[in-house]
Amino acid sequence: MNTLRAAVSAALLFPLSVTVVQGQTQGELNQQACDAYKSADVELNRVYQRVLSEYKGDALFVRKIKAAQHAWIVYRDAHLESLYPAEDPRLAYGSVYPMCRCMALTEVTKKRTELLRRWLTGEKEGDVCLGSVKVRN
Repeated sequence: MNTLRAAVSAALLFPLSVTVVQGQTQGELNQQACDAYKSADVELNRVYQRVLSEYKGDALFVRKIKAAQHAWIVYRDAHLESLYPAEDPRLAYGSVYPMCRCMALTEVTKKRTELLRRWLTGEKEGDVCLGSVKVRN
């Protein structure tokens, strides 16, 4: 089982080894990944606040987007727990766990930001399924 886990870890980390500078410690890699997540989270919150501001005149929409954002946070956390379900993730997944955790958080956070940004940028006219997303001129 440990051999399988090591092989899977190596396969997952191989793409990272191509993009990461040689000589970094695992602690530095963990910090770099978590800093990237913090930046992604700041951007998500900035976009979310702009959406709330631009749509403040639509109380129903604001209530619904707040509920959706709360549900997304619940999803994000549950998704992360499904990726790393062990009772003690550091023990089960090793020293790369903080890096992997932050990378997963960054990925889902950037995807959510992209979805929220649609309310700011709008979409081309002709999409009959836009709902509350504004039409871009």
